[in-house]
Amino acid sequence: MQSGLYVVGTPIGNLSDLSPRAIEILKSVDLIAAEDTRVFAKLAHHFDIKTKTVACHDHNEREIVDTLVEKMQAGQSIATVSDAGMPGISDPGFRLVRAAREAGIPVFMVPGPTAAISALVLSGFPTDRFTFCGFFDEKKVREDNKIRHTIIYYESPNRIMDTIKILASVMPERKIAIVREITKIHEETIIGYPADLVDIESPRGEIVIVVAPAPDKKMTDDEISEIVNDIVANSTKSAAAELAARTGISKKEAYKKLVNK
Repeated sequence: MQSGLYVVGTPIGNLSDLSPRAIEILKSVDLIAAEDTRVFAKLAHHFDIKTKTVACHDHNEREIVDTLVEKMQAGQSIATVSDAGMPGISDPGFRLVRAAREAGIPVFMVPGPTAAISALVLSGFPTDRFTFCGFFDEKKVREDNKIRHTIIYYESPNRIMDTIKILASVMPERKIAIVREITKIHEETIIGYPADLVDIESPRGEIVIVVAPAPDKKMTDDEISEIVNDIVANSTKSAAAELAARTGISKKEAYKKLVNK
């Protein structure tokens, strides 16, 4: 086994998605750096992987990275895994990869499922250009709306209904796909305009939201006026920023519309 770092993708639901190569690598390396050793233990038991593991997660990654790099410099092979999917994609892993690169240590990819890409394909929305924004952040959503191509978010089941309402306010003209429990028994994709989904039964499980590209057609003055009426209670400056984000017009044009209201 060549020394170095092996970035291993693990199943996002269905254990059968772990590749034969991934199993071989995980059995052969000297050490496995796992996001949660208890979660990985279930996978290890299923595939009879007996390799020693060490925790490498958000709270200790900075401290343990140097130790892992030293081990690889001494000739050891180490695999890094997250609880599900690809390490480094809204999961620990990128700091270890970066440190290995900076130390001149070989880094190998053992690809596996990624929830973001799987949801993107399931949505049926355009895939030629997309932006992954990590976990949904209400404070950034108006800025995100300036991204006119496909957007991907992760979200928790505890917040999904509030998020749909926010999207209905900020991105009413863009369809969304709520993709949950990918590769599991209850896999489901719900597609519609946010306003049409605010009253659905709250989805459960692991959730990815895919937002369709903004429509090519420009909003009419009447449509913009409706949004103006909706946000006019804010200060003119903040209202102009929100109007620009929700309609795609410039802040300067938005300001003029509010002043002339």
